[in-house]
Amino acid sequence: MLRLVVESAKIEPPLSPPPRPCLTVYFRDVKKRTRVTEGNHPTWNETLIWHLWSRPLENDSFLQLILRDMGSKKKERFIGLATVLLKPLVKKPREVLFVKDLNLLNHSMMPTDCTVTLQVAHVIHWDTQKTGGEDPLGMTTWEAAQQKLLVPSSAGMHRALSSKPQHFQVQVKVFEARQLMGNNIHPLVKVTIAGQQHHTRIKMGNNPFFNEIFFQNFHEVPAKFFDEIILVQVLNSSVMRSKAEIGRFQVSPSSASPGHTLLRKWLGLCQPNVPGSGVRGYLKVTICALGVGDQALVDQKLLYRDDTDIEVFKSTAVPMATAYLQLFIYCAEDLLMHKRASPVLEVELIGEKLRTKVQHQTDNPIWNQILTFQIQCSLRSATSNCQDEIGTASLSLSHISSTGEEIEGLYSGFLPCFGPSFLPLHGGPQAPSRIQEESTPGAPGDGLSYRGRVLLELITQIKSHQDSMIKDLSQEVARIEKHQNRQKYGLCVVFLSCTMMPNFKDFIQFEVSIGHYGNKMDLNYKPLVSTTQYSPVIYDGNIYHYIPWYNTKPVVAVTSSWEDVSFRMHGLNLLQFARDRLKANLDTLKSIRNPRDPALLPQWEKLRRDFVKDCRRPLPCMTGQPKATNLDRKRWQLRSLLLQELAQRAKEAKPRDMVATVEGWLRRLNAVLPEPQVSLPDVMIWLIAEEQRVAFARVPAHTVIFSPEGPLYSGKFCGKIQTLLLQYPEGEGQQDGPLAHLRVCMWFGNITDSKDLQLLRQGDMVVYAETYENQAKYKDQWGQQGLYHCPHFSDVMGHKALPKSEFKEPPGWHWQDRWIVEPQRRFLLDIDVNKSQVLEEVYENQERNVTGTWVPSATPNTDVNGQPVKARDNVTCPQGWHFKKKWAVELNRAVDSEGWEYGVGIPPSGLPRVWTSVEKNYHSRRRRHWVRMRFRNHGELGREEQTVSFLQMQGLAREGEEGWEYGSLGSTFHLDPQPQSRFRRRCWHRRLAPNKNTEVAPIFLLEGSLVNPVRDSWQPAREDQQLPNMPFIYCTLDKPCYYQLFCYIYQARNLIPNQILVFQEPFVRVVFLNYSQCTQHLPSSSAPTWAQTLIFQHLLLHESPQDTQESPPLVVLELWQRDAQGKESLWGRSMWPPVVWLDLRHWMLPPLRWHPLVKELREEAGEILAACELILETEKLREKHLPLLSVPWKDGIYMLPKSIQPTMRKTAIEILAWGLRNMKQARHPQLLVECGGESLRTEPIRDFPTNPNFPESALILTVFMPKEEAYVQPLQLKVLDNQDFGRQTVVGHASVDFLRPYFCDPWADVRAPVPALGWFFYQKFWFKSSKDEYEHDADWWSKLFWATGDDKSPKYKYQDYHTLKVYNCELEAVPAFQGLQDFCQTFKLYQEEPKVDSPVVGEFKGLFRIYPFPENPEAPKPPRQFLAWPEREDLPQLCLVRVYVVRAINLQPQDYNGLCDPYVILKLGSTKLGSRDAYKPNTVDPIFGTMFELTCTIPLEKDLQIQLLDFDLFSLDDEIGTTVIDLENRLLSGFGARCGLSKSYCQSGPFRWRDQMPPSYLLERYAKRKGLPRPVFDPEGDSVLYRGKKFNLQNFEPKAPTAPDLGPKKERLALYILHTQGLVPEHVETRTLYSDSLPGMDQGKVQMWVDIFPQKLGPPGPPVKISTRKPKRYELRCIVWKTAHVDLVDEALSREKMSDIYVKGWLFGLEKNMQQTDVHYHSLTGEAIFNWRFIFTMDYLAAERMCIESQKDYVWSLDPTSTKFPARLIIQIWDNDTFTSDDFLGVLELDLSDMPRPARHAKQCSLQMLDSEPKWPYFVPHERFSLFKKKTVTGWWPCQVQEGDKQRLSGKVKMTLEVLLEKEALARPAGRGQSEPNQYPTLYPPLRASSSFMWLRSPRYLCFGLCRRYRCKILSFLALLVVAFMLFKFIYSAPNYLALNLIRPGLRMQPPIKIYNLITWPTVSNVPSQRLGDIFPELLAP
Repeated sequence: MLRLVVESAKIEPPLSPPPRPCLTVYFRDVKKRTRVTEGNHPTWNETLIWHLWSRPLENDSFLQLILRDMGSKKKERFIGLATVLLKPLVKKPREVLFVKDLNLLNHSMMPTDCTVTLQVAHVIHWDTQKTGGEDPLGMTTWEAAQQKLLVPSSAGMHRALSSKPQHFQVQVKVFEARQLMGNNIHPLVKVTIAGQQHHTRIKMGNNPFFNEIFFQNFHEVPAKFFDEIILVQVLNSSVMRSKAEIGRFQVSPSSASPGHTLLRKWLGLCQPNVPGSGVRGYLKVTICALGVGDQALVDQKLLYRDDTDIEVFKSTAVPMATAYLQLFIYCAEDLLMHKRASPVLEVELIGEKLRTKVQHQTDNPIWNQILTFQIQCSLRSATSNCQDEIGTASLSLSHISSTGEEIEGLYSGFLPCFGPSFLPLHGGPQAPSRIQEESTPGAPGDGLSYRGRVLLELITQIKSHQDSMIKDLSQEVARIEKHQNRQKYGLCVVFLSCTMMPNFKDFIQFEVSIGHYGNKMDLNYKPLVSTTQYSPVIYDGNIYHYIPWYNTKPVVAVTSSWEDVSFRMHGLNLLQFARDRLKANLDTLKSIRNPRDPALLPQWEKLRRDFVKDCRRPLPCMTGQPKATNLDRKRWQLRSLLLQELAQRAKEAKPRDMVATVEGWLRRLNAVLPEPQVSLPDVMIWLIAEEQRVAFARVPAHTVIFSPEGPLYSGKFCGKIQTLLLQYPEGEGQQDGPLAHLRVCMWFGNITDSKDLQLLRQGDMVVYAETYENQAKYKDQWGQQGLYHCPHFSDVMGHKALPKSEFKEPPGWHWQDRWIVEPQRRFLLDIDVNKSQVLEEVYENQERNVTGTWVPSATPNTDVNGQPVKARDNVTCPQGWHFKKKWAVELNRAVDSEGWEYGVGIPPSGLPRVWTSVEKNYHSRRRRHWVRMRFRNHGELGREEQTVSFLQMQGLAREGEEGWEYGSLGSTFHLDPQPQSRFRRRCWHRRLAPNKNTEVAPIFLLEGSLVNPVRDSWQPAREDQQLPNMPFIYCTLDKPCYYQLFCYIYQARNLIPNQILVFQEPFVRVVFLNYSQCTQHLPSSSAPTWAQTLIFQHLLLHESPQDTQESPPLVVLELWQRDAQGKESLWGRSMWPPVVWLDLRHWMLPPLRWHPLVKELREEAGEILAACELILETEKLREKHLPLLSVPWKDGIYMLPKSIQPTMRKTAIEILAWGLRNMKQARHPQLLVECGGESLRTEPIRDFPTNPNFPESALILTVFMPKEEAYVQPLQLKVLDNQDFGRQTVVGHASVDFLRPYFCDPWADVRAPVPALGWFFYQKFWFKSSKDEYEHDADWWSKLFWATGDDKSPKYKYQDYHTLKVYNCELEAVPAFQGLQDFCQTFKLYQEEPKVDSPVVGEFKGLFRIYPFPENPEAPKPPRQFLAWPEREDLPQLCLVRVYVVRAINLQPQDYNGLCDPYVILKLGSTKLGSRDAYKPNTVDPIFGTMFELTCTIPLEKDLQIQLLDFDLFSLDDEIGTTVIDLENRLLSGFGARCGLSKSYCQSGPFRWRDQMPPSYLLERYAKRKGLPRPVFDPEGDSVLYRGKKFNLQNFEPKAPTAPDLGPKKERLALYILHTQGLVPEHVETRTLYSDSLPGMDQGKVQMWVDIFPQKLGPPGPPVKISTRKPKRYELRCIVWKTAHVDLVDEALSREKMSDIYVKGWLFGLEKNMQQTDVHYHSLTGEAIFNWRFIFTMDYLAAERMCIESQKDYVWSLDPTSTKFPARLIIQIWDNDTFTSDDFLGVLELDLSDMPRPARHAKQCSLQMLDSEPKWPYFVPHERFSLFKKKTVTGWWPCQVQEGDKQRLSGKVKMTLEVLLEKEALARPAGRGQSEPNQYPTLYPPLRASSSFMWLRSPRYLCFGLCRRYRCKILSFLALLVVAFMLFKFIYSAPNYLALNLIRPGLRMQPPIKIYNLITWPTVSNVPSQRLGDIFPELLAP
């Protein structure tokens, strides 16, 4: 954004009379001017703003200033002009350009004494357009419309988040990394987007180059999408996975700003688990998050270039220190468990889960444990009970911590902390997402049912380590006991009304609960008066229903016990009061749409005054509060500082950009508003039908809590009436059905403060005990027989037995009187109440007798279901009704002529199932339908008054009545018995009265059941215990008030683009409580205007007028549509409170304001202009009828009062109807224009297929239009097709909603301002030579790279003569070219009755001009605006079209490898160009360099479609994206868009003029089109007379141009003038591709341009050659001479340091061609000699400074993948090891295009040579050069190695680097290493010391060295060898011994033997003696 502050001016010599000067400023053809002042020394101090959009400032940008005297008799007398060059702001954008006393120039371009003083700044923040100017609200309507029409959607523009899922896309492009920590690493980048992982290819080195892009598409709710995480990790693939991470960066789509984009930013990589690790490297990326309609920022820079401004981003999610979050889990209470379970608490944080120990069989567990988490990022933690989940709760870390960003200053924030405090748990069904309000606590996933609370505490500590994650508490339990102290609280709710309800057939009631208290199904708590009495739902006379409470309002009273948190609620309520008042004032400010509204500034001052007052109100101090927690004190400090800052901001705020300023305050206030330590659960109000909870309303407890400190410290709704919207739980009920409006008055507080409780200003509390006496009719007798399951005395539903004798009074109360019969008349209301007419019907039934004659049936009169009813003659007319006609037979059915229908009776009921109109002999039953209409009397009392009178009748109406009600349970009862009545009941009431001198409100003493358990009842005792009986509390309001409601409805309009354009027969239904009216039905319109007043008279409200004025009921305006079938559908509704007038002394009509129309899911879909006021009916009002008399009456309706009606004036609408396009179904179409009740038709197009233009284009329509732009009705465009037989059908429809861009001043000069052709051109067109210029081959690609800002590319000698403009957007999106719709705009046509996402059926080409007629009828008429346009006879015309497709950027990948194979297809009419064979394989950034040439007839073939497809071998090709160009707009545009204007008129060479006409002829055509005189050139072409001024060529060319072939002087002069007219220059546009699969999502960009050459203008110039550049083959020769000072890492036997050195080398990206020298063994000094040559071959593009390599990724790959990488030489020094891996010693990386100059000697070589930004004390940067320029270089370079977190010098290497072209290399061949051909130069083997291994020849020295150095190791080795041998023997023998041990251990040691009895030897005859000797040889011994 460019900001200009115009301070003052000085006019010398002074003018007389004093002038009225005004300064006009031009920037890029956009004019702005200051206000008109008076005097010769004017002072403005005004700020003018120009939005740069996607066009940054350039070196030739300028401001043109023109000072005029607006008070002169001459029209805008000229005083002087000046030009301000903005080049200083380009170089230093952060500075302010001060221009003081700038001299102005006169007409002759001579300096004058007039001066002007101003300031210019280039700011990036949104600022105001004009100080004290015309639009203090922000952007004007005209600019908003221009932005909508011309400027594409940008990712940086803020939009409100929707609740519906939308398409999103995340793009992450990884460029390169720098200074990665590690030695000899193989890095890759892992990108994780919302859990989806993407990987780059593996590279080598510490500075890898990747150049890969990743896409991830989403279809999510915006809030969920912006919470996703983008994690970027750099990994080392050569190590284990656990140690692979080098560093990471974490970001979310919402934090990437501005515009959710990080463009070419360096990310600081950190390690999350290493405290104090610091930055581990840098990664250059582009991260972009896009939504539908957003466009990614275009990166025009080369892939590899140095950044001048380096800004490193560090992730806040990866801190430098580790924090440990400790949760002190104490206990839980009131857990709702359906069975005796064992609860366990589970805490989850960032995926990590910890659990407490299990507590068995209890619902109040006590844990006393500490859970510890290690955290690094701010995410939400969820606390939940997880086995059979009982409940969940959520803590947002953003609510319990602060980063310090909330306060601008030195505030540093605080770490997460919480409690000790209770955290409520919730479960069950969830609330729908649409009602998640900002004041509603809890996460969206929490349920609605209260499930208990958990007492916990949370602290965060910064530690280096943590001992254990889970441990017990010992000393902390006693400290938190003070937080468990309970006090008794009371909750009282008065139900005033419930309206706009759906129909409920059964009775309903409301239940109020807080926690478990009040839940009548929970038997663990004492019964309370928490439910209202059952009530019916009756019809309101329109479409909704309501509950007839009227003057008897039900009341509930719930008592509960909680801890005292009032000190915490006080500050929260003060903040909420400030927030609510600020929001209300902001809404009022937003409703004022007219910047010139006189109410604007007073409302702004009121807003500021109120906000300053609220911010200066001190919050309750927490430092001295004993129960305050650490979080209370921290948040008190944060809130206090924020309020102080906001108060100062509001005090200093100026009336500019008001809405954005206040929204900023509101956003900052909302950030600190949530209170996480609200331990009180919400108040839940449930609507119960059929004993099921159907709908709910949730009220935060702090909004209704009472404080004795005063009303500001109490809740905003405490003791006040509020309107609640009932909602269905998620997945239940009618989610899109009507939302019931429940008006209640609530009070919640300590019961000790409730002694004088008075919720409403009037009304008496009445408490009743109630029971119903039931009887059944049995054998025509009423009694208890026949009741079956219903007890004699029961509740209203007949479920519970409630004998009168069992009732007892509660403590604190006594019986006031006896039991009396009192009918409950709300159950007796007529079902036809609120109906004006009722159809009564009776069916006459007959049957055949035995003779076949029809006779009356046994039940002659029934209803449609066959149930008996009264005979027709016995049906009497109820009171208040009358009949107009007699009974008649309905014949409009399938009946015979007499109305009979026939059927066959089927037992047992005897009724037929099917009826027919034809009589058959077998028919046994017939019936006919008698109907009669009953109408309501219009008497003195209205319907509502009659209803109220009926309900207010107390006791029995007449003496002798017993009060019986007849009917059946679950249906409507009647006081009069019916023929079918079989059940009756009557209601007994007994009133309770409170005892005197109670310290609390008596209603809070109503605890416990009134009825003792009935022991002998038929019901079991348990059932009776579950349903206790409680008294009913009512608030009787006996002083009703009557009001009049006036609703002034003017207009509605749609705000959803590209959707329903027309409302079908719209009407507005106004609903106020149970009253409703409708406006008239209008014809279909996109902006229906009713201008109608709806008047509600005699409205009944029972609360006091003061209560109504403070909290009036909401007025609901519903916009409905009716289709052709008569079906009505709701479009949206708007709700707001009316203005209440109790006294008419100061009465005035309210102004009309715009109110949003809200659809489902709270989406704004339109606006309605209306106002409402509610007036109390008084005696004065009844007599004078002041408001009613001010409303005019016309045609049966009330119109708007004159004072608020828009002022109309006669206005002309000029229409340029050019033609229709793409209307495929039309034959002879014509255009119908409608506006303000007037219409205009064009002549039909007779020959539409050959010429789709209208025969007459300039039309004028005269209408009466409002003066205020906010009330202007839209233009309706309809295309009618004339068909055969005179038929006309609407085939297309469009609506122009915003007419502000078309308003104009008809008397203003429509010509473009004359450019200042003076000093400005000297700076702009002088071409200065540069010292470093040199000639080289230049082509079109050179121009492209010059335009993209490649400052380090070689300087071309004539570069300034040949430039082009590269636009980062479509040519139509450039603001200066007005969308190329300056001649005519394109309006999309839709079908006659459009629906959501209707297709486009055609286009209308045209333009409008709107201006008022003069009020004086004698004044001259304004001149016509559309008088000059191109010759109509030239169209259609044949044209030659050349399409240049240069390249594509960031295409959406289509293949599995993350790439695609794109090719281009062009479609124009029936012509199709392009080939699949020309695809570019494996790339998302293809370079096409292709020109397509085709012919077409414009406008018949005008839409050029450029389509990019992905080539697939076996499947259908996938569409990548498409863009469409309207060639007709470019041909007709006055900006010369058909062919871009070249910078120079070259007649030959690579930059030859390509247009059909020379510049002089172009200038003549331009002057003719603008209605200017023809330019006159002098014969020599040195000067020209143009627009009344003479311009010389010398003004543009002070020196003769040196560039060849620039053409004659005449053409050069004409070209210079053309360049000043704002025409389209020679350019390349960047167009966004879109796909039907992802509509609205950016699929990539294509850079291209189009040239159009009409055939009638002659042959065009030669086409531009844009074929792709071919890289040149280079050979790099690197001779490694020697090294020095290399690290010595090994030790010789003599303990001497040594290294076996060798050198590796390769080119980055060509690792497969890695080479290494031989090994220099045993270097004791770090010196090594090699004389070794490396030879590398590369394909190099000098213009891009990139190498290109094409190779297949896999063997089976179809095509090679081309990659680009920088020309970077990597040299590594290694230590050779025989038995272990080699040791890395150092690395050197040299960028061959930007490398440091080497040192001549090794002593001069240091690491400072590699620093591009030297540090102290080396302030002078080291000289750098390009090897491709210098060709050869020799010297020393340093090598470095990482040691810890730093790099140090590890060696030096001397090399000779030489780069040769391929031809030069062939002419001077050389071999690798020292092989042949060994020349250029010849390398000899190095002379190395031969004594390096002499020590091996001396055995004595060898033994001495070994024993001296390794004696300990040798002895240890021998000992280890002995132990290993013994272990081996043991292992070898162990299996044998173990096997023998398992089989009889005593007999395994010897062979088996036999035992003989030696004592009985003689008896042993069978044992031979020799065997005995063999066995026992010792026996044979002597």
